[in-house]
Amino acid sequence: MVGKRARLIYNPSSGREEALRKLPYILQTFEKAGFETSCAATEKEGDATRAASEAVVSGFDLIIAAGGDGTLSEVINGMADHAVRPPLGMLPFGTTNDLARALGIPRQWEQAAALIIGQQTRAIDIGKINDRYFINIAGGGSLTELTYEVPSKMKTMLGQLAYYIKGLERLPRLKPLRLRMKGDGVDVQEEAMLFLIANSNSVAGFERLAPGATIDDGLLDVIVVRKMSLPEFIRLAGLVIRGEHMNDPGVLHFRASELEITSSDPVMLNLDGELGGSLPAHCQVLPRHLQIYVDPAGLATYSPPAFGFRVPK
Repeated sequence: MVGKRARLIYNPSSGREEALRKLPYILQTFEKAGFETSCAATEKEGDATRAASEAVVSGFDLIIAAGGDGTLSEVINGMADHAVRPPLGMLPFGTTNDLARALGIPRQWEQAAALIIGQQTRAIDIGKINDRYFINIAGGGSLTELTYEVPSKMKTMLGQLAYYIKGLERLPRLKPLRLRMKGDGVDVQEEAMLFLIANSNSVAGFERLAPGATIDDGLLDVIVVRKMSLPEFIRLAGLVIRGEHMNDPGVLHFRASELEITSSDPVMLNLDGELGGSLPAHCQVLPRHLQIYVDPAGLATYSPPAFGFRVPK
């Protein structure tokens, strides 16, 4: 382990700026564990993608993404095109942290760092739409635009509540889109309120939105919400919160490894909470494309390393 070179890519605004406040202690933790660690801060969109790609080209032994799902998605987009990719570690400082939830990576950065130091990895799938990659979720429709419409400062101040506020603002303006999805023996033509393509079971903070999704099965879980009235949509939202929506007649669910998605309406795409282009789109899964540091034995076996310093709260 000694002598390994780590590149830490962090978003200073993530987690109400927690990543920025804890940066000296994060770097000290990895240095004391034997990692030669350097860091790159993101200032604008695309910075994490460029930093991750440069880290791969420079031959770093591992990359660590410290931030939310948006930062993580950018880092993966910087790594995915390279033929040889180092393992990726996560310090989940974001508002939602979907991939960390799906993989059981703890929210406390000291515990997440211990998993990286432990050097145990799991191969996971990633999704690709056109020329962009996603790790958790892709989607289209009015409500899927929420995550990239919520200002960073609002997320910093209000956390998950910021999304709910924006969602309530949008509800009266919901309208269906004409949608076609074709591939893997499926040909769906629907008027739909929205569609979601999930790579993991944790989507937008809801761990039961795609309950059967598995991050290493070589398939994507596709959920289409059919055209419905506003009262029906609100009723369905209640079912989603309880994890009881999958058998509702207003929900279409199937799995696929590859899809062509088209619409006669203008539809913007959401990839891991960020604007990801528009339809038409070719969507596919890249099986076991990335190695992620995890605790394969379960979090009950975790014990933090003792490095002889105290991290302030």
